[in-house]
Amino acid sequence: MMNILAIGSHPDDIEFGCGGTLLKYSLAGNKVSLLVLTDGEFGADPNLRKKEQEAAVDIMGAKGLFWGGFRDTELVDNRELILKIEEVTHQVAPDIVFLNYWDDVHQDHRSTAQAGVSATRYIKEVLFYEVPTTQHFEPDIFVDINDVLEKKLELLKAHASQVDRTRVQNLTILESVQSCANFRGFQGRCKFAEGFRALRVLKRID
Repeated sequence: MMNILAIGSHPDDIEFGCGGTLLKYSLAGNKVSLLVLTDGEFGADPNLRKKEQEAAVDIMGAKGLFWGGFRDTELVDNRELILKIEEVTHQVAPDIVFLNYWDDVHQDHRSTAQAGVSATRYIKEVLFYEVPTTQHFEPDIFVDINDVLEKKLELLKAHASQVDRTRVQNLTILESVQSCANFRGFQGRCKFAEGFRALRVLKRID
């Protein structure tokens, strides 16, 4: 059994970027935990967003949900943020960490990635995931999620306040997720996939 930690700036970042992969880890009996650094108060009522995140965690079968307690849109790559991420990594002792990617138009995602790189410097496997605001993302690792795509869509449906908040006319977050999974699947030579960019992967050959 492995310990998996996924870190996101806002509720639903993790589900979009690596929800399918986390589902597969959870279904295989691994212990999955989430650290959500803000309550996403600029996207909807923060209490509602917390309840939505908790519902998604239940669907995922994750074992832990940690809140960072930072304000939405005000994340800064500083000692406080690094220490918060370190605090949770010490509790979870993850074998693998998933992070927002550093090249992103949203300042919270950039700060999460930058602080996360510092805070996970001793973790042997750290992977970046993408969200709709990510830029110039070229994955070098793919996970086939064909068998859990419908379940991943359920994770995003749990974030009901965000389904229609794509800022693209007539496009829901569910359509966006499926399109992204289809494209990454084509790149990874399967139907649906999630793509990741490795910061560090240490392989053991026994």
